[in-house]
Amino acid sequence: MKRILVLQTAFPGDAILTLPLIQKIFEKYEKPEIDVICIPASADIFKASPKVNSVLILDKKNTEKSLFSLLGFSKKIRKNKYDILFSPHRSFRSGIICFFSFIPERISFDNASIKEAYTKVVKYRKDLHEVQRNLSLLNTEALSDFPEILPEIVASSECKAKIQTILGKIKSEEIVIVAPGSVWETKKYPEEYFKTIIEYLIKKGKTVIAAGSSNDKDLCGRLSEDKNNYFNLAGELTIPETVELMRYASLVICNDSAPAHMAVSANQKVLTIYCSTIKDFGFYPYTSKSSIISYNEIDCKPCGIHGHKKCPLGHFNCGKLLLPEKVIEKIKEILAC
Repeated sequence: MKRILVLQTAFPGDAILTLPLIQKIFEKYEKPEIDVICIPASADIFKASPKVNSVLILDKKNTEKSLFSLLGFSKKIRKNKYDILFSPHRSFRSGIICFFSFIPERISFDNASIKEAYTKVVKYRKDLHEVQRNLSLLNTEALSDFPEILPEIVASSECKAKIQTILGKIKSEEIVIVAPGSVWETKKYPEEYFKTIIEYLIKKGKTVIAAGSSNDKDLCGRLSEDKNNYFNLAGELTIPETVELMRYASLVICNDSAPAHMAVSANQKVLTIYCSTIKDFGFYPYTSKSSIISYNEIDCKPCGIHGHKKCPLGHFNCGKLLLPEKVIEKIKEILAC
């Protein structure tokens, strides 16, 4: 049996987009033992994958912050005697870990920070979706499975029971999930615009559930005062629980952030709102049930692949000029309401 290690220490959205690679690795090597290195925020994602054996936490903001601690982490990896390492993550820190793991076969992209840390590098193609790029680390044949291959996040029995309890309390015929948060401020569609959208959905008889991390709790709490048709669950659900809840929604509305990829995993309809970023970066929801909306009539967009803490030009027109009425028109198309 092959022992394989996958290193992905990026944000949860990137972690979800790594799952198809793991699924194809499992298929190619005939049920190998696959372990994953990830950050604490992404651990639940990989633990919910039926193809992952175990998860190794790299806390790069605390215990694995220094170079010395990274060398110690690599030493722990060596004890597991892996045969192959795949690293979709291309940072300097990832390169250090990979090099000093001494795993015989180490594969990453040709634009990795320490290209010499790997025994094989694959061309990083900007024209591909991130799932396709990750699959190319395995082989070019794997690309043919895109876009049919979905990230597998499987709910535990406890997770399913929790969601059924929530649904039992809400007692709604139709649920729409909104996820207004993001790590980056310039990816966040304006709060007042989300309020308008939620008000419209409630008037149309929908029950709206707000989802997100604990950091989004206050934001979600400000979006509606309707106690009967609006429920703020931000910070109360894990990522696998959120994915399970999405399976019961008629639509997910979110920014260019992790919830878009959760909706893909749930094989659910999703409308992704792009503010400072664009689809062409390759991180868009990719199923036939996915829709996007974006205001593109400005020269300053995109202003960065990740987004910023504030608009570099101070006006945030990429968000402000995309009026909520335009988003509502798109919602009407999707839900026929």
